[in-house]
Amino acid sequence: MFNFEFYSPWFLLLFLLLIPVFFKDVSKQKKKGIKVPTVQHMKSSGGIHLVLFLLKISKYIILSALIIAMARPRTFTVSQDRDDTKGVDIMLSIDVSLSMLAKDLSPDRITALKDIAAKFVNKRPNDRIGVVAYAAEAFTKVPVTSDHQVVVDEIKNLNSAGLEPGTAIGEGLAVAVNHLVKSKAKSKVIILMTDGVSNIENAIPPMAAAELAKNNNIKVYSIGIGTNGYALMPTAQDIFGDLIFTETEVTIDENTLREVSQTTGGKYFRATSNSSLEEIYDEINQLEKSDVKVSKLYNYQEYFKIFLWIALGMLVIDALLRWVFYKILS
Repeated sequence: MFNFEFYSPWFLLLFLLLIPVFFKDVSKQKKKGIKVPTVQHMKSSGGIHLVLFLLKISKYIILSALIIAMARPRTFTVSQDRDDTKGVDIMLSIDVSLSMLAKDLSPDRITALKDIAAKFVNKRPNDRIGVVAYAAEAFTKVPVTSDHQVVVDEIKNLNSAGLEPGTAIGEGLAVAVNHLVKSKAKSKVIILMTDGVSNIENAIPPMAAAELAKNNNIKVYSIGIGTNGYALMPTAQDIFGDLIFTETEVTIDENTLREVSQTTGGKYFRATSNSSLEEIYDEINQLEKSDVKVSKLYNYQEYFKIFLWIALGMLVIDALLRWVFYKILS
């Protein structure tokens, strides 16, 4: 995107000096008029009027072009220069299985998580962030990027559509690890979120994925989402395809999640409400500080030369018109 500015806009105040000159010329013209000795060598009176008009306005064009040139009009683009080796690369690995529609958080787990995760992203302007979604399988929604708007948009669109039912925590973690293996960031972090227990055969075990993270210096913060006790869970569908919710005991594999985090040097959290989930994200935000400094680079395109050429061209035209005009009249 191009931006426009004047480097020295105060020179534009010189236009105020042209106002009395203009009114002085107008009043002089009304009082005295323009004396033309003869028009016998002119083919038509239209030619005279055109020449006289150009001679009247030429000085205003010349002065205006010079004033604009002194004000130095220019456009510029802004780019960012950042050292990614001093920042934090963060992958959000989010459980989007059907149980995330449970209503023990308001209005449900997945919606509460989306809102709070989006706020977290906006609090990390200098870090690269990506998103992995998983249920019975895992896939990358957004690779680590500094374009946070894309990340926020994808978080808001998270759902379990197209995914096999179930929960494969190890798969969600392994895919996130795979994206951070080649990262050169100062710190590499995965925030692993789930509300259940791994229940997919032949899936990567969570601890195997944790060892992979540890070997690549990736820290895992695990979050178990769900209240203590019972919650309204989607357990079936009616004949119209609508979900039926029933009171079901909340089961989270906290021991595994805690072990995953301890193995990688991270920390385990339990979110039993919207407020506690937000507090967890705030704590992680404080634990993982970024040292990256982003500087802005300005690329300028100057246009003052164009107006200098306009002034010079108009000066030449003015001189030629006066020479030709008065030679004809003489």
